[in-house]
Amino acid sequence: MMSTLPSLGFAGIGLMGLPMCRRLLAAGYPLTVWNRNPDKCAPLVEAGARQVATPAELCRHAEVVMLCLADTAVVREVVFGPAGIAAGARRGQLLVDFSSLEPTATREMAAQLANQTGMAWLDSPVSGGVVGAEAGSLAIMVGGDVADLQRVRPVLLNLGQRVTHMGGVGAGQVTKACNQMIVACNALVIAEVVALAEQSGVDASLLAEALAGGFADSRPLQILAPQMAESRFQPVKWHVRTLLKDLDTAVKFSREQGSATPISGLAAQLMRLHGAQGFLQQDPATLVQMYRGPDSAD
Repeated sequence: MMSTLPSLGFAGIGLMGLPMCRRLLAAGYPLTVWNRNPDKCAPLVEAGARQVATPAELCRHAEVVMLCLADTAVVREVVFGPAGIAAGARRGQLLVDFSSLEPTATREMAAQLANQTGMAWLDSPVSGGVVGAEAGSLAIMVGGDVADLQRVRPVLLNLGQRVTHMGGVGAGQVTKACNQMIVACNALVIAEVVALAEQSGVDASLLAEALAGGFADSRPLQILAPQMAESRFQPVKWHVRTLLKDLDTAVKFSREQGSATPISGLAAQLMRLHGAQGFLQQDPATLVQMYRGPDSAD
């Protein structure tokens, strides 16, 4: 039974990639890994993964190559740069990109890869954070050919509880942009709410419990409001810079489509302001510091 499982490659062993790879290994998939910083692959090699020195080598060992990388520029470099995936790709292989990228650039890169190598592309960004990656409960939104998705759906179901085909290549990235617009705007409003409660003499640590089950409830509220109220900013589970990058992507894409996104545009500027104060590498729970008085800043 083990021999029937497709061989997998994975590039990008970061906050999300590491737990995702652990789940694939636990499910019995033959896994080959690559990371720009090779030391990050060590725990996966210990668990049975093969490590290679270049992205191109992933294609030698894997039928399906997966990416979980920082942004569009990094994906372009890993796919088309020297010793990149395109240098090793063969017709019939499949690239599954879990990164959050610009939809237009995704469509361009997918077409270029198909023309050069015959390798197909699924943009499959995820939502659910590190906790979701560890639990295998991610929401996965997919753009690409339905037949390609069906081929890897059993693999994806080890990583996510929901896999939704959204349309052609790029549709997954559009959906992720919509997701991040909601998440980021929500996070900023939660920060305002916690600070307002504190400044009004209300115990902000009770907000999440008090609003649970009502129309204002959400997973970000339940996660972020207690962290903000307690000024619990460590460990960092995701980054301000990631939300800013995704908001910028959403606003840029909306401009290309002629669609108005004024709230997300303002959110991007507030997120940029917060990042400029030294918080780019910090958890978004730190957004509450923007609204607290100077005497309460940690």
